[in-house]
Amino acid sequence: MEMIEPLCVPTAQDAPEAFGFEPCEGGVCAAAGIRAAGVSAGFRKNPNRYDLALVVADQTCVVAGTFTTNRFCAAPVSVSRERAARGRARAVVLNSGNANAATGEPGLACARRATQIVAAELGCDEEDVLVASTGVIGVQLPLAPYESGVPAAVAALAATPAAAHDAACAVMTTDTRPKEVSFAGTLPDGRTVHVGGFVKGSGMIQPNMATMLAVLSTDAPLTASAAYAALLAGVREGFNKVTVDSDTSTNDTALLFATGAAGGEQIDESSPAYPAVASAVKGACVELARQIAADGEGATKLVTVNVTGAASEKDADTVARSIANSPLVKTAVFGHDANWGRVAAAAGKCGVPFDQAKVDIDFLGVPVCRSGLTVPMDEDDMLRRFEAPEAQITVSLGMGEASTRVWTCDLTHDYVTINGDYRT
Repeated sequence: MEMIEPLCVPTAQDAPEAFGFEPCEGGVCAAAGIRAAGVSAGFRKNPNRYDLALVVADQTCVVAGTFTTNRFCAAPVSVSRERAARGRARAVVLNSGNANAATGEPGLACARRATQIVAAELGCDEEDVLVASTGVIGVQLPLAPYESGVPAAVAALAATPAAAHDAACAVMTTDTRPKEVSFAGTLPDGRTVHVGGFVKGSGMIQPNMATMLAVLSTDAPLTASAAYAALLAGVREGFNKVTVDSDTSTNDTALLFATGAAGGEQIDESSPAYPAVASAVKGACVELARQIAADGEGATKLVTVNVTGAASEKDADTVARSIANSPLVKTAVFGHDANWGRVAAAAGKCGVPFDQAKVDIDFLGVPVCRSGLTVPMDEDDMLRRFEAPEAQITVSLGMGEASTRVWTCDLTHDYVTINGDYRT
């Protein structure tokens, strides 16, 4: 039998490792000048489950944010979007269990009051406190858990990996595990800087220029414009490349705090140090995005969809999302069925022009289609390959040089169970 080589997938040249960054401990507290806490405040019925997180900079510092484009945006999004636009903040308070979405003026008043409570405890301006929520939509959010939980969280603030972990746990909803990341590296001028953060997200995941609930931090002295540029690039190549179920949340929020505690001159987009810091921010977003996809509601497997040979990046993204969001593709992966015909059909339905006679497809690293036609495969070998925690699907359209990568997960019986029982 003729040996057919698997498709080559381009690798990122601006990964953090390329700039000397390596994984380290600390999560969101890896950056100097950041403290965090997670406590049980009473937003949830289970008193043993953390449901309020607090992330605080030692001093008011640079902040950048991106937010949901869902027109049914939640009250905390409205408050934080306005305040983050100033480019500075001191803290963010986050709760799980209640989204404070579709709650009208009382919801806005509650979000603002929450920031006042935090500001009073920290001794800062309430405009320097941001707020985020996640959970059930359409239920008024009570203030009492903030009144008791915020002082407890302030008392628990620490710059330790354990404190960062507690904060990451406090924002979980249907997540089965907390999602954290942190990097450390040395800039060209010798300064050591850190980038860290956490994210929550498991369902209602397909952002559009936003993310789920994510808090990132760095001790690099970024300007406000540089912080926003770095975050936006990370969101575009990380969080915006993940889909679990093609739904965009009402509460999506991503924040980047830049404390400047690493010292030295400020870093703007033209600084020699900027590419290194930006790559670490992007790397953090990519890693957290992969963790979200791997922990999709009911998921058993991370699915990476690579599209190459597209005429444009837009075409590549459209095809990749069509495949990643296809229930037939996702259920095939769950059933350990290398049914590449479903991949071909999903690529062909999305309106992107291509010649099927030029299309090549790999499933789990095995060539299964060349020039639009079947390549024989060993079904037993494919079943063995499905035992890996990640399934790779690669499609070459043969139309150009553009490429992209999207992360998703398989679709299982448990997804229906989790979402059918979500409020009960």
